[in-house]
Amino acid sequence: MRESILTIPVSEVFEPKCGCPICRMRDMLESRCVEYIMGAAMMEPDVRIETNRLGFCKTHFEQMMKQKNRLSLALMLQTHLKDVEQSSFLQKSFFGGKKSKLQRLSAVNSDCFVCSKIDWGMQRILVTVFEMFKKSDEFRLLFSQQEMLCLPHYSMLTACASEHLTKGILSDFEKSAFELTKNYFQELIGDVSHYCNMYDYRNSGADADWGNSKDSIERAIKFLTTR
Repeated sequence: MRESILTIPVSEVFEPKCGCPICRMRDMLESRCVEYIMGAAMMEPDVRIETNRLGFCKTHFEQMMKQKNRLSLALMLQTHLKDVEQSSFLQKSFFGGKKSKLQRLSAVNSDCFVCSKIDWGMQRILVTVFEMFKKSDEFRLLFSQQEMLCLPHYSMLTACASEHLTKGILSDFEKSAFELTKNYFQELIGDVSHYCNMYDYRNSGADADWGNSKDSIERAIKFLTTR
Protein backbone atom coordinates (compact mmCIF):
# COMPACT_ATOMS: atom_id res chain seq x y z
CA MET A 1 0.00 0.00 0.00
CA ARG A 2 1.47 3.36 -1.05
CA GLU A 3 2.04 5.83 1.77
CA SER A 4 0.06 9.05 1.69
CA ILE A 5 -0.64 12.11 3.83
CA LEU A 6 -3.23 9.95 5.62
CA THR A 7 -1.22 6.76 6.18
CA ILE A 8 2.14 8.26 7.23
CA PRO A 9 0.90 9.59 10.64
CA VAL A 10 -0.69 6.19 11.40
CA SER A 11 2.50 4.33 10.51
CA GLU A 12 4.50 6.67 12.74
CA VAL A 13 2.14 6.09 15.67
CA PHE A 14 2.40 2.30 15.31
CA GLU A 15 6.20 2.21 14.93
CA PRO A 16 7.23 2.45 18.62
CA LYS A 17 5.47 -0.83 19.64
CA CYS A 18 5.24 0.39 23.22
CA GLY A 19 1.91 0.58 25.05
CA CYS A 20 -1.42 1.01 23.28
CA PRO A 21 -1.14 2.56 19.77
CA ILE A 22 -4.63 4.04 20.00
CA CYS A 23 -3.67 5.78 23.24
CA ARG A 24 -0.63 7.21 21.44
CA MET A 25 -2.92 8.36 18.64
CA ARG A 26 -5.24 10.04 21.13
CA ASP A 27 -2.29 11.65 22.95
CA MET A 28 -0.90 13.02 19.68
CA LEU A 29 -4.24 14.63 18.75
CA GLU A 30 -4.72 15.89 22.29
CA SER A 31 -1.29 17.51 22.48
CA ARG A 32 -1.70 19.22 19.12
CA CYS A 33 -5.17 20.49 19.96
CA VAL A 34 -4.11 21.91 23.35
CA GLU A 35 -1.12 23.66 21.75
CA TYR A 36 -3.38 24.96 18.97
CA ILE A 37 -6.03 26.35 21.29
CA MET A 38 -3.45 28.03 23.52
CA GLY A 39 -1.77 29.67 20.53
CA ALA A 40 -3.06 31.93 17.76
CA ALA A 41 -6.38 30.04 17.55
CA MET A 42 -7.42 31.73 20.77
CA MET A 43 -8.00 34.93 18.77
CA GLU A 44 -9.95 33.31 15.91
CA PRO A 45 -13.65 34.33 16.22
CA ASP A 46 -15.01 30.95 15.06
CA VAL A 47 -12.86 29.11 17.58
CA ARG A 48 -13.79 31.44 20.43
CA ILE A 49 -17.48 30.96 19.70
CA GLU A 50 -16.98 27.20 20.07
CA THR A 51 -14.83 27.43 23.23
CA ASN A 52 -17.34 29.84 24.78
CA ARG A 53 -20.15 27.39 24.07
CA LEU A 54 -18.42 24.11 24.94
CA GLY A 55 -15.78 25.03 27.49
CA PHE A 56 -13.29 22.36 28.59
CA CYS A 57 -13.24 19.27 30.81
CA LYS A 58 -11.06 19.02 33.95
CA THR A 59 -8.38 16.95 32.17
CA HIS A 60 -7.90 19.51 29.43
CA PHE A 61 -8.10 22.51 31.74
CA GLU A 62 -5.19 20.95 33.64
CA GLN A 63 -3.21 20.39 30.43
CA MET A 64 -3.85 23.96 29.33
CA MET A 65 -2.66 25.30 32.70
CA LYS A 66 0.68 23.55 32.11
CA GLN A 67 1.20 25.55 28.92
CA LYS A 68 3.28 28.73 29.15
CA ASN A 69 0.64 31.16 27.89
CA ARG A 70 -1.71 31.48 30.87
CA LEU A 71 -3.12 34.73 29.47
CA SER A 72 -4.71 32.79 26.60
CA LEU A 73 -6.46 30.56 29.11
CA ALA A 74 -7.60 33.54 31.18
CA LEU A 75 -9.06 35.27 28.10
CA MET A 76 -10.93 32.12 27.08
CA LEU A 77 -12.23 31.69 30.62
CA GLN A 78 -13.35 35.30 30.69
CA THR A 79 -15.63 34.96 27.67
CA HIS A 80 -16.68 31.37 28.52
CA LEU A 81 -17.83 32.45 31.99
CA LYS A 82 -19.75 35.36 30.48
CA ASP A 83 -21.40 32.97 28.03
CA VAL A 84 -22.45 30.64 30.89
CA GLU A 85 -23.75 33.61 32.86
CA GLN A 86 -25.76 34.88 29.89
CA SER A 87 -27.29 31.53 28.98
CA SER A 88 -27.99 30.19 32.47
CA PHE A 89 -28.31 33.11 34.88
CA LEU A 90 -29.35 36.26 32.98
CA GLN A 91 -31.34 34.98 30.01
CA LYS A 92 -35.09 35.29 30.40
CA SER A 93 -37.40 33.38 28.14
CA PHE A 94 -41.11 32.74 28.02
CA PHE A 95 -40.34 29.18 26.88
CA GLY A 96 -37.28 28.31 28.99
CA GLY A 97 -38.01 27.69 32.64
CA LYS A 98 -35.95 26.32 35.51
CA LYS A 99 -35.55 22.91 33.85
CA SER A 100 -34.00 24.31 30.67
CA LYS A 101 -31.55 26.41 32.70
CA LEU A 102 -30.49 23.35 34.67
CA GLN A 103 -29.96 21.48 31.40
CA ARG A 104 -27.71 24.27 30.12
CA LEU A 105 -25.72 24.26 33.35
CA SER A 106 -25.36 20.48 33.16
CA ALA A 107 -23.90 20.83 29.65
CA VAL A 108 -21.13 23.07 31.04
CA ASN A 109 -19.62 20.07 32.84
CA SER A 110 -20.27 17.50 30.12
CA ASP A 111 -18.94 19.27 27.00
CA CYS A 112 -15.32 20.03 26.07
CA PHE A 113 -13.84 21.71 22.99
CA VAL A 114 -10.69 19.55 23.03
CA CYS A 115 -12.62 16.30 23.58
CA SER A 116 -14.86 17.11 20.63
CA LYS A 117 -11.86 17.72 18.36
CA ILE A 118 -10.16 14.51 19.52
CA ASP A 119 -13.33 12.51 18.84
CA TRP A 120 -13.59 14.06 15.38
CA GLY A 121 -9.95 13.30 14.58
CA MET A 122 -10.03 9.78 16.01
CA GLN A 123 -13.03 8.79 13.89
CA ARG A 124 -11.18 9.77 10.73
CA ILE A 125 -7.82 8.27 11.70
CA LEU A 126 -9.42 4.94 12.63
CA VAL A 127 -10.94 4.73 9.16
CA THR A 128 -7.37 4.93 7.83
CA VAL A 129 -6.24 2.25 10.32
CA PHE A 130 -8.89 -0.14 9.02
CA GLU A 131 -8.04 0.69 5.40
CA MET A 132 -4.37 -0.02 6.05
CA PHE A 133 -5.17 -3.29 7.81
CA LYS A 134 -7.34 -4.28 4.86
CA LYS A 135 -4.81 -3.42 2.13
CA SER A 136 -1.34 -3.80 3.65
CA ASP A 137 0.24 -7.06 4.83
CA GLU A 138 3.07 -5.00 6.28
CA PHE A 139 0.68 -2.99 8.44
CA ARG A 140 -1.12 -6.14 9.61
CA LEU A 141 2.21 -7.46 10.84
CA LEU A 142 2.98 -4.12 12.50
CA PHE A 143 -0.44 -4.18 14.19
CA SER A 144 0.14 -7.70 15.54
CA GLN A 145 3.54 -6.66 16.95
CA GLN A 146 2.12 -3.99 19.25
CA GLU A 147 2.69 -4.43 22.98
CA MET A 148 -0.99 -4.21 23.84
CA LEU A 149 -4.38 -2.59 23.33
CA CYS A 150 -5.93 -0.99 26.40
CA LEU A 151 -9.38 -2.28 27.33
CA PRO A 152 -11.45 0.78 26.25
CA HIS A 153 -9.68 1.03 22.89
CA TYR A 154 -9.92 -2.71 22.30
CA SER A 155 -13.67 -2.37 22.86
CA MET A 156 -13.90 0.66 20.57
CA LEU A 157 -11.93 -0.99 17.74
CA THR A 158 -13.86 -4.26 17.79
CA ALA A 159 -17.19 -2.43 18.01
CA CYS A 160 -16.63 -0.44 14.80
CA ALA A 161 -14.44 -2.87 12.82
CA SER A 162 -17.42 -4.56 11.14
CA GLU A 163 -18.39 -1.23 9.55
CA HIS A 164 -15.07 -1.04 7.68
CA LEU A 165 -13.79 -4.58 7.15
CA THR A 166 -15.15 -7.48 5.09
CA LYS A 167 -15.77 -10.83 6.75
CA GLY A 168 -12.39 -12.52 6.13
CA ILE A 169 -10.29 -9.48 7.05
CA LEU A 170 -12.60 -8.74 9.99
CA SER A 171 -11.88 -12.17 11.45
CA ASP A 172 -8.11 -11.58 11.16
CA PHE A 173 -8.43 -8.15 12.77
CA GLU A 174 -10.56 -9.38 15.66
CA LYS A 175 -8.17 -12.27 16.32
CA SER A 176 -5.11 -10.01 16.29
CA ALA A 177 -6.76 -7.39 18.55
CA PHE A 178 -7.98 -10.08 20.96
CA GLU A 179 -4.54 -11.69 21.23
CA LEU A 180 -2.86 -8.34 21.95
CA THR A 181 -5.36 -7.53 24.69
CA LYS A 182 -5.56 -11.00 26.24
CA ASN A 183 -1.79 -11.54 26.39
CA TYR A 184 -1.15 -8.19 28.06
CA PHE A 185 -4.12 -8.72 30.39
CA GLN A 186 -2.71 -12.03 31.61
CA GLU A 187 0.75 -10.55 32.06
CA LEU A 188 -0.75 -7.64 34.01
CA ILE A 189 -2.72 -9.92 36.33
CA GLY A 190 0.51 -11.80 37.07
CA ASP A 191 2.43 -8.58 37.80
CA VAL A 192 -0.27 -7.14 40.11
CA SER A 193 -0.50 -10.47 41.96
CA HIS A 194 3.29 -10.57 42.30
CA TYR A 195 3.24 -7.00 43.66
CA CYS A 196 0.69 -8.03 46.32
CA ASN A 197 2.68 -11.16 47.22
CA MET A 198 5.83 -9.12 47.76
CA TYR A 199 4.23 -7.61 50.87
CA ASP A 200 4.25 -11.03 52.50
CA TYR A 201 7.05 -10.99 55.12
CA ARG A 202 8.46 -14.19 53.61
CA ASN A 203 9.27 -12.30 50.41
CA SER A 204 10.90 -9.27 52.06
CA GLY A 205 14.59 -8.60 52.30
CA ALA A 206 17.39 -6.83 50.47
CA ASP A 207 17.42 -9.39 47.69
CA ALA A 208 13.62 -9.40 47.17
CA ASP A 209 12.75 -9.88 43.50
CA TRP A 210 9.94 -7.53 42.47
CA GLY A 211 10.29 -8.51 38.81
CA ASN A 212 8.13 -6.26 36.59
CA SER A 213 5.59 -5.59 39.33
CA LYS A 214 6.70 -2.23 40.75
CA ASP A 215 4.73 -0.17 38.21
CA SER A 216 1.91 -2.71 37.84
CA ILE A 217 -0.64 -0.50 39.63
CA GLU A 218 -0.07 2.37 37.19
CA ARG A 219 -0.11 0.00 34.21
CA ALA A 220 -3.33 -1.65 35.39
CA ILE A 221 -5.09 1.71 35.74
CA LYS A 222 -3.92 2.81 32.28
CA PHE A 223 -5.03 -0.51 30.79
CA LEU A 224 -8.50 -0.15 32.32
CA THR A 225 -9.02 3.58 31.67
CA THR A 226 -6.61 4.63 28.81
CA ARG A 227 -5.15 7.21 31.25
